[in-house]
Amino acid sequence: MGTIINAIDVNELEQMQARLRSDREAGNKQPQVVARWVGGGSSEVVMGDRKMIIGGPGNLNAVSALLGSLGACDIDVILMHAALQGLVVEEVRMEISGKFNTAGFYGAADEGSGYEEIESKVYIKAPGATEEQIAHLKEQCEHHSPVGDSLSRAVPLKLSIQVE
Repeated sequence: MGTIINAIDVNELEQMQARLRSDREAGNKQPQVVARWVGGGSSEVVMGDRKMIIGGPGNLNAVSALLGSLGACDIDVILMHAALQGLVVEEVRMEISGKFNTAGFYGAADEGSGYEEIESKVYIKAPGATEEQIAHLKEQCEHHSPVGDSLSRAVPLKLSIQVE
């Protein structure tokens, strides 16, 4: 095990970067989840041996889970790139909000019902961090967060329905 900063093995991370620089295709991923209605307003989402419930009493609904996914992804990006800079992060949290209209969702209007805008605010405690380091972390989130990147551009969605 190498140097651990922010619960990240920096040596492993640097090895991964070197591998991806020489073989970009090694970074291709194609995860698959299965979402299944489990009653009420709840769906169970499964990926391999991991699962979560979205919707229903006591759970995030799907649009809130989307904001949560953005926050969790951006926190990963922050911690990883802080570690690469040798910057120890003691705390990080994000507040993410967005505006959308549900008229289309409920069939009351012929319009989309997704987020019109999403705003994120990061709170970080990293003693000794310079303005340049913080600016670098912001840039990494804005340009290299997989969830943020997916949300900020038009990603083709293909839907098919199979009757069983």
